[in-house]
Amino acid sequence: MTERNNVIRNYKDTVFRTLYSDRKELLELYNAVNNTDYSNPDELIVTTLDSAIYMTIKNDVSFVVDMRLGLYEQQSTINPNMPLRDLLYVAEVYEQMIVGQDIHSKKRIVLPTPHFITFYNGTESQPERKELRLSDSYSSKQTVPNLELTAVQLNINPGCNEELKKKCPTLYQYVLFVDRVRCYASQGVLQDAVERAIDECIEEGILADFLRREKVRGINMSILYEFNQELHDKTLFQDGKDEGIEQGIEQGIEQGIEQGRILTLIRQIQRKLMRGKTPELIAEELEEELPQILSLCDAIQECEKRGTACDAEQVYKKVMEEPGRYQL
Repeated sequence: MTERNNVIRNYKDTVFRTLYSDRKELLELYNAVNNTDYSNPDELIVTTLDSAIYMTIKNDVSFVVDMRLGLYEQQSTINPNMPLRDLLYVAEVYEQMIVGQDIHSKKRIVLPTPHFITFYNGTESQPERKELRLSDSYSSKQTVPNLELTAVQLNINPGCNEELKKKCPTLYQYVLFVDRVRCYASQGVLQDAVERAIDECIEEGILADFLRREKVRGINMSILYEFNQELHDKTLFQDGKDEGIEQGIEQGIEQGIEQGRILTLIRQIQRKLMRGKTPELIAEELEEELPQILSLCDAIQECEKRGTACDAEQVYKKVMEEPGRYQL
């Protein structure tokens, strides 16, 4: 693999995420979506999780305005699992918000009201607005689900939700830029298409200040990563369809659920260890068996001693490579 491809694979921030890391632009997007008129960016509190720590539950933008929690994501592929992703993400955000508060107290902890929005700009046909519900993924249906989460998908492609884009010029220009990259990429080399689109948009005043500033920081890599990932996802889907991958779905789901459970447990243990809590206390708080907690604590400490990247994925890999040593 070339050095350039390594950079692309390791680049974590999307153009959308970078664009709306600016509080002023993010507040403008929020106002456009909610028909509000907030004017002070300082009233907006960014709650986006650090992608270096929470790599498996990454979200583009998370923030609070007037006790309303917005979780915004841009997607170029259709993802029916967005409600599940949002659930995992918002749980982490809420956990960080209530640090130091006692959830066993008689006093109710007040939380900002969540709103989950996905901005879709993929190439597959989609309605202007679509609601995705967590309950759609349940194996057994309930008339009134005990746990529900609704994510709203807004199609921002040309010709869709034009009123929304009129209220938010950066969103409108972002769509123009992405559309231009796609057009040029279909005609030749992706890297050349990205550079051409950036230069033309700067000349024409499309996200000009943003692209001019970010070009110096290597935004080309961000865009290349996004479009390579988009192409990669489509290729995997087509390959799987052609090979009849449905035969392995049931087993894959079971393995995925178990892996997700262990990864979540590892992340919870890591955070609690950082707060100075003992394995015994962690086991009690998480309502897990002490031998399992002790075993995962050992795996985390081993990773730290070796100087390797001690994220949940690395710890999980170590545990799976030495099944006789660690208890799950």
